[in-house]
Amino acid sequence: MAPGARRSSRRTEALSRERIVEAAVELLDAAGEGGLTFRALTERLATGAGAIYWHVANKDELLAAATDAVVADALAAEAQPGVHAVALGLYEAIDEHPWLATQLATQLSRSPRGPVTPRIFESLGRQVRALGVPEENWFTATSVLVHYVLGAAGQNAVNSRVLEEGTDRAEFLHDVSTAWEALDPDDYPVARALAAQLREHDDREQFLAGIDLVLAGIAAGSRSGG
Repeated sequence: MAPGARRSSRRTEALSRERIVEAAVELLDAAGEGGLTFRALTERLATGAGAIYWHVANKDELLAAATDAVVADALAAEAQPGVHAVALGLYEAIDEHPWLATQLATQLSRSPRGPVTPRIFESLGRQVRALGVPEENWFTATSVLVHYVLGAAGQNAVNSRVLEEGTDRAEFLHDVSTAWEALDPDDYPVARALAAQLREHDDREQFLAGIDLVLAGIAAGSRSGG
């Protein structure tokens, strides 16, 4: 075999699906979904498109694989059991990867057969089971946790992206809370009362407090047989 052919063979063997997905995550982090193209991927991996298509059929499959890889890594938090550990693993992954919240919503709604959706439900569902929740309530309890965790984490990630564009967080919250305090007291009595808490709140602490509220509701429902 000629030297050039041997080098080409080694490159093909070294180009695993795992490396392709890793490069896809890097591109998504740097430029978002629009920046993930097979041309950009071939340039990053210094290979031909055919070698990539050997492992991944299309962009949708690549996005699903990238999402699953990041989620699987985040759920290594299960090494420290508990709903809070799993939830924080997802929270931090969504905060770190700006594209992830949108892809999670896409995977849960369009591709619930896998691999992302069952991985998340399994991880949070195991924690629900460990809490002693009756089996007939597992799906409802797990679903509530999934929707809260992904929804709250996704919104916080959006807020973080907005603030990264040059707005100071404390200044932003001060302006919003001041605007709420100026609302008509007859039409917005609760919003006005919340203004001070909005000004001082910590996103991570609020997220964890929300988990506690959800768990309290799950426990109450289990005790009542609901």
